[in-house]
Formats: sequence, structure tokens, C-alpha cells
Amino acid sequence: MKPVPENIQGVLFDLDGTLLDSAPDLYAALVEQCAEEGVSPPPYAPVREVVSRGARAVLRCAFAERGESALEGLVPRYLELYQRVMGQQTHPFDGIDDLLERIEAQGWRWGIVTNKAAFLTDDLVSRIGWAARASAVVSGDTLPVKKPDPAPVLLACELARLDPAHSLFVGDDRRDIQAGAAAGLYTVAVSWGYLDGGDPHEWGADAVLDTPAQLAALLRLQPVTA
Repeated sequence: MKPVPENIQGVLFDLDGTLLDSAPDLYAALVEQCAEEGVSPPPYAPVREVVSRGARAVLRCAFAERGESALEGLVPRYLELYQRVMGQQTHPFDGIDDLLERIEAQGWRWGIVTNKAAFLTDDLVSRIGWAARASAVVSGDTLPVKKPDPAPVLLACELARLDPAHSLFVGDDRRDIQAGAAAGLYTVAVSWGYLDGGDPHEWGADAVLDTPAQLAALLRLQPVTA
């Protein structure tokens, strides 16, 4: 684990699998689409593992035998079904609410960089109650490129008025670490997320943590008193 930067200004996070456990709603939408298509839904575990890779990866768990062209045709309906249930079972991972409150109490800024489409990101962030709290929200279609390209991370730094050299990027996918490192931020891989079947210790992150409380401790954030 590398030492954290001095004079930290803020923290950027991936959304799904890092801040929010959104897999139950993503799976629920898949189950409903399977019912419409007359196929048996796959087990939850392998779907949860790939949700960070988006709708196509989720659909591939149930419809891979139909081929990529047919899979593409299923995406619009899947997104429609997902948006309808989005937020019903999605919730912050244990310790995230406390972590964000500590970051804010420290006077730091925090933001979100996700590969999720903006129409879904903005709706979900609003439903969770974070729209007025996040200093930056950059989605997968905000720019022509998405993570692992560093451009979305750099845009979030600009929007949140963060110096990359004094900021962190936290995520549960190798692409998060690649994007954050290329943008010049201190990178944290979190093992509580979906991981896409990978080992976060192999991603070259500056730190690998198991709980939001460990991140709060790494940043020496004090508990928020009432």
C-alpha cells in the first residue's frame, strides 16, 4: 500500500459495485425479460459478478446462445425494464453513508465517474438522494470515451475543482484503476464490489481495501458527531 497524498481535496468513486449495490435491481430486470422471452433466468451469482460491465454483459448471462446481433436487439427493452425497477432494491454498501458524511465533514468534495448511461445515472443518483451532494457526476456517455480512458476522471476533477495529484479514485473494476492511475489520482481497489471475476490485488492499485471503514481509516477521517 502506497502512502496517500498530502493535502487531499476529494474522492471520486465508481457507482455500481463501489458506492451502490445495484445488482439486485439489475437482476430483477433480467428475470422479467427472461419471462417475456420464455427462457429460464440464470442464477443470481454469475449475473452479479458482471453487472459492472453493463447491460450487454448481463443479457449475455441469459441469451448468449442467440448471438451478439440478437443480444443487441434486447438491450433497449432491458434498459426499460431496469429503469422501472431501478432503486427498489439498490442501496449503498454498508459503511458508505458514514464514509460520505465523514468526507463532507472534512470539507472535501466527492464525485462519481461511471460507465452507466447518463439517463440512468442521473435518475438513480437522484433516487438515492445524492444529486445535491455529489460535486461531479460523469456518466458513460458524457464524453465520447469511457473508463478505462482517463478523460472522464479528469472531467470529474475539473467539475469538482479537484487537483488529481491530491485526490483519490475508488472502484471495484480493473478499468477504474486504469482510468484513475492514468489521470494521476491515487487509486483504491475495493474488494466489497463486483470485481468482474478478477482479483483486485492484481490491478496495480495503490491500495486494496475490504470495507468503507478501512477507507475512512486510511484517510484518517473522524466520525461525524451529532
